[in-house]
Amino acid sequence: MSMSGVVDLAAVKAANEARQKAEQARAEAVRQGGTAAVPASHLVFDVDEAGFETDVLQRSSEVPVVIDFWAEWCEPCKQLGPLLERMAQEYAGRFVLAKVDVDANQMLMQQFGIQGIPAVFAVVAGQALPLFQGVAPEAQIRQTLDQLIQVGEERFGLTGIQVADGAGAAAETEAAAPVGPYDALLDAAMDALNANDFGGAVQAYKNVLADDPANPDAKAGLAQAELLGRVTKLDPQQTRKDAAERPADVTAQIAAAELDLAGGHIEDAFGRLVDTVRVTAGDDRNAARVRLLELFEVVGADDPRVASARSALARVLF
Repeated sequence: MSMSGVVDLAAVKAANEARQKAEQARAEAVRQGGTAAVPASHLVFDVDEAGFETDVLQRSSEVPVVIDFWAEWCEPCKQLGPLLERMAQEYAGRFVLAKVDVDANQMLMQQFGIQGIPAVFAVVAGQALPLFQGVAPEAQIRQTLDQLIQVGEERFGLTGIQVADGAGAAAETEAAAPVGPYDALLDAAMDALNANDFGGAVQAYKNVLADDPANPDAKAGLAQAELLGRVTKLDPQQTRKDAAERPADVTAQIAAAELDLAGGHIEDAFGRLVDTVRVTAGDDRNAARVRLLELFEVVGADDPRVASARSALARVLF
C-alpha cells in the first residue's frame, strides 16, 4: 500500500475544468434553494467505461474516488467489496467508492494495468494512485484511506462532499442483523485470512465444517485459504518454467494452475488441469482431477467457467 506511483489519467487542464464545473454545480444547487449534500446511497456506485469520465474523473475534482476492480467469480472480491462499501459509509463523504466489474469493462482494466483482482486504485483530481491488490487487513486499508484523504486535502484542496442525514443507516442496519451460529468462527477465519495467517484460517473453517459439513461459506473459504497458503510458497518464475519444461509432471502442472487461478486467469487454470487429466493415468490423473474439483470450490459453482470446465472434465474422463 503506497501513495507513490501517481499515474496521470487526465491533463491538469481537464482536472481544473472539472473542479470548476463541480464548484459551479454546488453553487447553483444552493442558489436554487437546495443543498450540496448527497444521499448516503450515492457514496457507493457502479461505473462503466461510458460513464468513467463523468462518474470518476469529474467527481474526483471534489472528492477522492476509490475504485474497486472486481468480478462476480472472484471470491476475494466478495470479501473486500463489502468492507470497502461499509468504510465508504463510515467515512461519510471523505471519499466515494466506484465499483468496476472487470468482465464488463475490459478496456478500463487494461488502462489501469490490472494484473489480478481485487485491485484498488484511487483517482484524485484526475490522477490515479494505485493503492493495493488483493485482500488486506482492515487496519491497513484504513491507514491507506487516511493517507489518501490527506493527499487530497493537502495537494488538491479536496475536503470531500456533504452527506445528507442518515449516512450511517446502512451501517446500523448491518450491525442490527441477527448473528448466525457460525458467524464468530467465520469472522475469525476472515481475520486470519486478512492477516495472511492461512493456517489459522484453514483451522477456523475446518472448525465450522466439523459441525456443519455443508456450510457453503466455510467450504469456499477453506478452499481459498488452502490455495493461498500453497501459492504464497511458490516462486512464480520457477513454477512456470517447470510447467513449461515438464508438461506431464502433475505436481508442476497443479502448481502452475494454482498460480494462474490466484492471478485471476481462471480459464487458463482450468484448461491446464483438464489437459493434465487427459494425458495422465492412475494416481497422477486422480491427483489432477481432485485438485481441479477443489479449484471449482474456490471460484464457485455458479460461475459459468466452472460449468464449462466440468463439462470438459467429463468429456476427458468418460
